[in-house]
Amino acid sequence: MKSTYSHLSFFILLLFMVSCNEEAVEENATTTTTTTTTTPIENEPPVIINPNYPEFSWDKMPLYMHVRKSAAFTADEIQFLADFPLITIEKSTGYQTYGSNENGTIEAATAIKNLNPEAKILYYKNAVINWGNYEEDEAFLSANPEALLTNDEGELAVMPNGVTGFFDISQEYVRDYWLNHVNEITNNASIDGLFVDANIKVLVPSFFSGRVGEEKQQQIEYGYFSMMEDLNTQMRDDNLFLANIVRVRPDFIDSGREFLNYFDGSYLEAFDNENFGMTYANYLATGIEAFQNSAREGKVMAMSINFGEDINGTAIGSGDGIETIELNEELSARLDYLLAIFLVCAEQYSYIYPHDGFNSLTSATWLKTFSQYKKNLGAPTGNAIRDGYIYTRSFEHLDVWLDIENQTAQLDWK
Repeated sequence: MKSTYSHLSFFILLLFMVSCNEEAVEENATTTTTTTTTTPIENEPPVIINPNYPEFSWDKMPLYMHVRKSAAFTADEIQFLADFPLITIEKSTGYQTYGSNENGTIEAATAIKNLNPEAKILYYKNAVINWGNYEEDEAFLSANPEALLTNDEGELAVMPNGVTGFFDISQEYVRDYWLNHVNEITNNASIDGLFVDANIKVLVPSFFSGRVGEEKQQQIEYGYFSMMEDLNTQMRDDNLFLANIVRVRPDFIDSGREFLNYFDGSYLEAFDNENFGMTYANYLATGIEAFQNSAREGKVMAMSINFGEDINGTAIGSGDGIETIELNEELSARLDYLLAIFLVCAEQYSYIYPHDGFNSLTSATWLKTFSQYKKNLGAPTGNAIRDGYIYTRSFEHLDVWLDIENQTAQLDWK
């Protein structure tokens, strides 16, 4: 198990580091970086790999799956899912058929494991948001309504939808409930670990301070660190922990990497954006660097990246079975661009999921695979080379050229 700091000393240190680096981070957010790197970075020394990590191969494109479906998955869908080495079963899965998220997740995971025992399946649990259809959450909150977060006037703090509330993790018994809940689910033989979401909402002060005030926000943040330390102490040895944590933000010292000691890796979203006054290219370059550094340290990196197009049944195809689809020229170029971003970052235990949404009932890419995924890839011959906003990298069977300033890429398969 990796060592962790006492939560009090870590919290104080973090506040000090944020204060010291705030001006530098904000200045960098508005400055375009054009540093030129013309030689590959030296390979990092070997790292100790968690035995709970997923299977990995460079033979083909290493893929991740992140999905939800309110009803039970069909036999064809389970067959499709069983081909992925790393799967997060999202909230709201199977509750209409099995009565709760917990039961729906376990039923789906068991069916997948029957076809592929080596697949690593993660249970989704939000660190703080009270999403519905969790049977145990509903029972706990019915008995303990004060476990929900309120402001000084006693009003329920809610998400932007005006309805969904939050667990008050500043309270120890609420944290204990959360830990007991995820421990119970991950003890199931079909569940290999945990996907922790909404970490960034807790760690960016403005989200909760605007709802419950600065003092309470700090208590929530302190509670979060305490809960993550206890999670590691109680469950780290036997589970894979993935978090939605690495993100380019001016609030963070190192794009959220400063919190990765609690987790085996990070899920990535909001990657292909323009944000915080940064140009698109500078924002993406900063994210690429964070991905590269984390992957080279041996972290599991699961990139979720959106096609960013209206890919409906007409564009993709609408068969009921598992299909290999040849995209039209425009969408194929977009997919090549997304894959190029991933490939200049990827190391062993890096995976990608290009998609148009996690809900299998509305996704046009569900049960579809693409010709790029079928081609031989092979191991990289070295790290990516950066020259301004252009990246190049070679694999055994592929040369990658990526221009993030002009949002274009070329994949030359050998």
